[in-house]
Amino acid sequence: MAENKRALGSRYEKLAADYLSSQGYDIFCMNFSCRLGEIDIIGMDGSVLCFIEVKYRRDLGGGFPGEAVTYMKQQKIIRTSEYYMMIHNLSAADRRYDVVEILGDQIRLTKNAFGGF
Repeated sequence: MAENKRALGSRYEKLAADYLSSQGYDIFCMNFSCRLGEIDIIGMDGSVLCFIEVKYRRDLGGGFPGEAVTYMKQQKIIRTSEYYMMIHNLSAADRRYDVVEILGDQIRLTKNAFGGF
């Protein structure tokens, strides 16, 4: 039986979190959601607060995974991150938006993939 989309997403988000941890990130929140949207992973890279989107593709049939992080998706992540920072009383000074692309068994991290401030 095929894995449902949520289970598949969770599996690759966990893989991405493990990868980020191996790169020195301190992961402290996964799947933060509110009425504005969802952020896959939130963590620290040194002193920088990172909001991380994870995209998976089995192959290039649907394009590169990162191409799915459209301008509209970016704006949704930015608004959601601003809400997260507000409810946790965090400064917006040192933050970054990263994307982890998983293509087959390859993982690629793009730091500062997009901005919004």
